[in-house]
Amino acid sequence: MMEFVSIDVETANANMATICQIGVARFVNGELADEWQSYVDPEDYFDKVNVSVHGIHDATVADAPNFQAVVAELDRILSGRVVVSHTHFDRVALHQAAARYDVAPPSCTWLDTARVARRTWSEFAVRGYGLSNVCKKLGYQFRHHDALEDAKAAGKILLAAMAHSGLGLEEWLTKVRQPIDPSKASGSSTVKRQGNAAGPLHGEVIVFTGALKLPRREAADLAARLGCQVAANVTKNTSLLVVGDQDVKRLSGHTKSNKHRRAEDLILAGQDIRILQESDFRELVEVSEL
Repeated sequence: MMEFVSIDVETANANMATICQIGVARFVNGELADEWQSYVDPEDYFDKVNVSVHGIHDATVADAPNFQAVVAELDRILSGRVVVSHTHFDRVALHQAAARYDVAPPSCTWLDTARVARRTWSEFAVRGYGLSNVCKKLGYQFRHHDALEDAKAAGKILLAAMAHSGLGLEEWLTKVRQPIDPSKASGSSTVKRQGNAAGPLHGEVIVFTGALKLPRREAADLAARLGCQVAANVTKNTSLLVVGDQDVKRLSGHTKSNKHRRAEDLILAGQDIRILQESDFRELVEVSEL
């Protein structure tokens, strides 16, 4: 019996521990067998940028449990199984939320469907492998940025990749660790450093801002090793902005850097940029290289 679970989370602000919604879908033998979702009280503030993306706010989670209250159910659903997510960000969020509440995260085997898509369809080898873009190619329609809808979409991508490639679940767990040799990688005049073409985040354009604990050169080295192009400024090519932890905690827009405010303006205008704090970036590095 072929079985896996897919998961997606939404967060209240740039701190990835602030999970405010979780969606889980279980697939058995190529079919959706079960689903579970819950709003979560992040016990933190809701940033207007995050709200503009997923529509969740304080009133939505007024009667919702906190992460500590749902972790036992997550453990029941996820532990011992192959757990699918599109990119490692959801995995990082679960780990960071578990650390925040001093509980153990579920013990499972993770599979990143963005890495699957990059190795299945040549047009996604370098860039454009975001969840909505891959689903558009597959003709799968869903409500993006709803955690359960996104979780089911990630599962559908894996099923489509298995059908297209003829590879089974165990084979994909091995193949995603094998290198890609994309021949069409291109740079930009604003890029300070090119990323490793075989890295799990190749195609992402990352910018750093704020007071980082890591020296900027070391942070750039880590990002490039993961495959990111490291740029100096936020532009319409930017897909990731890493902000110092202390800067994320400042709620007033006037205390944010120009790069941070520029990224928020672009997000509000519809650009797909993920803002995360430095500690989440460092966790992302760690889990991406496992």
